[in-house]
Amino acid sequence: MFGKLTWDAIPWHNPLPLVASVMMILVVLYIGYRIQKADKWRYLWDEWITSVDHKKIGIMYILVAFVMMLRGFSDAIMMRLQLAIASGNEGYLPPEHYDQIFTAHGVIMIFFVAMPLVIGLINIVVPQQIGARDVAFPFMNSLSFWLFVAGMALVNISLGIGEFATTGWLAYPPLSELSGSPGVGVDYYIWSLQISGIGTLLTGINFLVTIFKMRCPGMKLMRMPIFTWTALFTNILIIAAFPVLTVTLALLALDRYLGTHFFTATGGGDQMMYVNLIWIWGHPEVYILILPAFGVFSEVVSTFARKRLFGYTSMVYASGVISILAFSVWLHHFFTMGAGANVNAFFGIATMIISIPTGVKIFNWLFTIYRGRLKMNLPIMWTLAFLSTFTVGGMTGVLLAVPGADFLLHNSLFLIAHFHNVIIGGVVFGMFAGYSYWFPKAFGFKLEEKKWGKRAFWFWVVGFYFAFIPLYALGFMGMTRRLSHYDPSTGWQPLLLVALSGAVMVMLGIACQVVQLYVSIRDRKENLDVTGDAWDGRTLEWQTSSPPAHYNFAFTPVVGSRDSFWEDKQKNGGKLPKETRPYVDIHMPRNTSAGFIISAFSLVFGFAMIWHIWWLAGVSVIGMFISFVCRCFDTDVDYYVPAAEVEATEKLRAQNV
Repeated sequence: MFGKLTWDAIPWHNPLPLVASVMMILVVLYIGYRIQKADKWRYLWDEWITSVDHKKIGIMYILVAFVMMLRGFSDAIMMRLQLAIASGNEGYLPPEHYDQIFTAHGVIMIFFVAMPLVIGLINIVVPQQIGARDVAFPFMNSLSFWLFVAGMALVNISLGIGEFATTGWLAYPPLSELSGSPGVGVDYYIWSLQISGIGTLLTGINFLVTIFKMRCPGMKLMRMPIFTWTALFTNILIIAAFPVLTVTLALLALDRYLGTHFFTATGGGDQMMYVNLIWIWGHPEVYILILPAFGVFSEVVSTFARKRLFGYTSMVYASGVISILAFSVWLHHFFTMGAGANVNAFFGIATMIISIPTGVKIFNWLFTIYRGRLKMNLPIMWTLAFLSTFTVGGMTGVLLAVPGADFLLHNSLFLIAHFHNVIIGGVVFGMFAGYSYWFPKAFGFKLEEKKWGKRAFWFWVVGFYFAFIPLYALGFMGMTRRLSHYDPSTGWQPLLLVALSGAVMVMLGIACQVVQLYVSIRDRKENLDVTGDAWDGRTLEWQTSSPPAHYNFAFTPVVGSRDSFWEDKQKNGGKLPKETRPYVDIHMPRNTSAGFIISAFSLVFGFAMIWHIWWLAGVSVIGMFISFVCRCFDTDVDYYVPAAEVEATEKLRAQNV
């Protein structure tokens, strides 16, 4: 009746995941108790869980991302500690558990930290930047988020029931085939990524349509803010790349569940087909993450240098070229696998070419700063940190684009250092810049930055260099990745101890961010920004109040130029001119529980498939279908905000109430 699920699935023999699972359950129960005590369950259901408001969905994405960052960083600090002490001994982690940790770390940080940070910011900002009241398909937006949460839940369930994959974050066959991984770890990997990946694909479709079809009057494509441009290219990449991931994981699932041999060489399949497919998705995924960060830096640099962005048109074209070339460089991830000199040369040259439009962006940001009146707030500090760290990451990437060099460095810690240099120095720092920049827009008060914000910044930046610069040297010294212990004669331990100290600094940086958020909420009345002038931003979202009303704009804005919002303010002494149009009824979508319910059934379906509980899988499929059909017949899907209510709300906001 319960398939492969037995009491032995709980890791009684391994105290670390068992204790972590118990702690996670206790935290969830405590949060539930506090919500019950405050009598807020109804409020959470009505205002957040069933919400189709793009701003609330974006906030929930970012909240989940920060929670999962704690989980993913816990794995990272465990790996650093293991390698720092495992010189001539087994360390404190058994090899199989260590393999699960580095696999979970990669999966969590890419899929459940970086991706939701990116999609969360896009959700909050893009509709406001284009003058829209919501996204094109609000229900689809809710469904996308809850599918992502279902995938995230499966990853965390694997901590206490069963195991996670031991294959590395890309799950190469034959290790991920049933013969190489007979447990349920790879099944957790497949279904968590399938479910969350479908949610991401729906997000890509939603925002592509939103940007193309819902721009306010006068906002032509070449008048869109750069962040919206990068979001547009990101969603094009999502639509092009994520179906490849879906098919690849489906084929791997067929190999494991039905005994097919798509990737089994002895059965007529081809393991290299999997490697090609996963990287045809995997390399565009890097640009899905980094392009929105580039957009954030463009907005931040322009605002805090108090200048128009230098080279707007070249920024747009550079983003487009990066998006196209992103699909022509995937093979540089496996130069060492025997593709041949000509193939390697083509992909090496293509990889070097993609650095050109990236360099264009960096010079444009520098020229925007040049002779600007730079205001050193937290968002610009994250941007300046990015300019140095990402430049190092980019140069080491060009080095790895040389096939001969890659033959020496490919499987070493040099590659790990390069990848983290780009993802942390680019994506994570970019999302932190966006988080601090748009925080007052989302919540109506500023983040505390003079004390805890700057402490977090310096711990992160200094800790980053201490954690990853030694890995470049270790790579040159011959240390390969995914080792759980090593011989003392290698001389690696001193540098690994330095790397551990860097990880501890980053941990302190994360702790400071938690304190920063707590202090900001505690002192929010002292830092209110209801009028929306937090950073005196240049783009359209700063026309709305902070936080915006659920309808964003009482009047649909009309754009006359690229900097129309900024120009209107300057003509009116730094303030927006008063609106003289009469208030009208506003048409808005109504909240719905369908997205949450369908995703709950998808979570049950994924769990049932992992443990071969076929009857439960069938019931959950029927539940998803019925929920979807009921949603289709729901005629009460929208409502009108009366003009009188809009007028009253806007008057209160104008009075900072």
